[in-house]
Amino acid sequence: MSQQQADAVVVGSGLAGLVATYELTRAGRKVVVVDQENRNNLGGQAFWSLGGLFLVDTSEQRRLGIKDSAELALHDWMGSAGFDRDDEDFWPRQWARAYVDFASTEKRQYLHDLGLRITPVVGWAERGGGFADGHGNSVPRFHLTWGTGPEVVRVFAEPVLEAEKRGLVEFRFRHRVDELIVDDGAAVGVRGSVLASTDLDRGVASSRDVTGDFEIRAGAVIVTTGGIGHNHDLIRQNWPTERLGSAPETMISGVPAYVDGRMLGIAEDAGASLVNRDRMWHYTEGIHNWDPIWPDHAIRIIPGPSSLWLDANGNRLAPPNFPGFDTNSTMKAILDTGYDYSWFILTQSIIEKEFALSGSEQNPDITSKDLKFAAKSRLAKGAPGPVAAFAEHGVDFVVRDNLPDLVAGMNAITRGPELDLQYLERVISARDAQIDNKFGKDAQLMAITNARQYLGDKLVRVAKPHRLLDPAHGPLIAVRLNILTRKTLGGLETNLDSQVMRPDGTAFDGLFAAGEVAGFGGGGVHGYNALEGTFLGGCIFSGRTAGRAIARD
Repeated sequence: MSQQQADAVVVGSGLAGLVATYELTRAGRKVVVVDQENRNNLGGQAFWSLGGLFLVDTSEQRRLGIKDSAELALHDWMGSAGFDRDDEDFWPRQWARAYVDFASTEKRQYLHDLGLRITPVVGWAERGGGFADGHGNSVPRFHLTWGTGPEVVRVFAEPVLEAEKRGLVEFRFRHRVDELIVDDGAAVGVRGSVLASTDLDRGVASSRDVTGDFEIRAGAVIVTTGGIGHNHDLIRQNWPTERLGSAPETMISGVPAYVDGRMLGIAEDAGASLVNRDRMWHYTEGIHNWDPIWPDHAIRIIPGPSSLWLDANGNRLAPPNFPGFDTNSTMKAILDTGYDYSWFILTQSIIEKEFALSGSEQNPDITSKDLKFAAKSRLAKGAPGPVAAFAEHGVDFVVRDNLPDLVAGMNAITRGPELDLQYLERVISARDAQIDNKFGKDAQLMAITNARQYLGDKLVRVAKPHRLLDPAHGPLIAVRLNILTRKTLGGLETNLDSQVMRPDGTAFDGLFAAGEVAGFGGGGVHGYNALEGTFLGGCIFSGRTAGRAIARD
């Protein structure tokens, strides 16, 4: 059994772990990074992300006429979070204020100095639940990284790899932590199993064959191992039934198989406080990947607001459950039907302008930072290549020239009740009749009109209102939408130094946590709802905080 002395051992080589390691090596500290996957997975889930960043009052916003402020952003955050637990929300409330302050001040410059750049059009995600003091972003704040997730990873990975060459960083890949070493109440290292070597590509599920064991002792331990997104059993165990309804029978995974939540239990067994475990962030617009990388590999449609959203019975979802508005409200509405899926009905005109797919690999033009490719892809007639590929090959898509054929195709892939053609025709026709005037009583069309007041949406995101049954905008498209597992909003409770707390409210000496395993800060900085573009930022802020705290002390 080997030992390695270091100033800190970082468990997990995802984004939060890289950021913490970067900050430690800037201060000249020696770090050992352990990860149960191979080197090909450096950067973890962040590599697969779209690279959206929640930023406040930026030059990009101001150029588009968006009036934002730290005060408005904090108002939106607190209205969305809905903090209501005296004990478990004590640190998350403080983290929320600290994070919004970071997003309003240092965050953009911190990333810019590392070489990260963002695209000029700011997206408007999680538009809200219908009230000014409730959930949602009052203004667009979703800043897309030029280079998507791989670029966010790169700007931290490169200096860490340079530090590895200088001897400040040692990576131990295929090392799975099974136990935290605690001496006299302080975390002083980790023990675990050495897994069989592999050269598998990034994201591919790897073996858990054990070839040996290890022990590493260090001045501090930072846990950055992510959440429970691929552990469907643990998701169901923690599912908030009273709040969202029964857990879905069918789930598809928006994260790789290694996102298993093991370290949450290991840290809790060692004496760490685990809070808000019932708070999660899963998506209702999941589609099966026709070209999967990991088991149950799913992609999320990031929709504009125009698709008609129907439940499994064919009924329109009630306001504010429009595409891109209120994720958890929509989740509850879908599950309240007794089924775990829903439908989009849209046109070719809508899919061309409004459909984006989450994931770096689904946006090759932005990911490759190829300006000509991006301009051609985004401005050319027709849906972007990856979207068109899903429409052609995806098992959840039905594309037909008329409504009778479309409904027949939907009934061929339904997991529940058969849809009635005459009823759907009445629902769609009633919606279409509202198009004749620039005003009306349909709440979704009013939301679309509001969206198009924002220049960014009008130019590149929201289709001009039209009748769904107008052949000039065809063909018709239906998409079966599944529940896609993604983020853990609760986690290890941490103070404002990212130091893990004990259940009695005292700090756990030597133990720190950052990223999703810590609920992105405090054990649940988002509360019940996320404002999007906040997951990468939460990893960056909490990892930065942990690294600087250990380097300082």
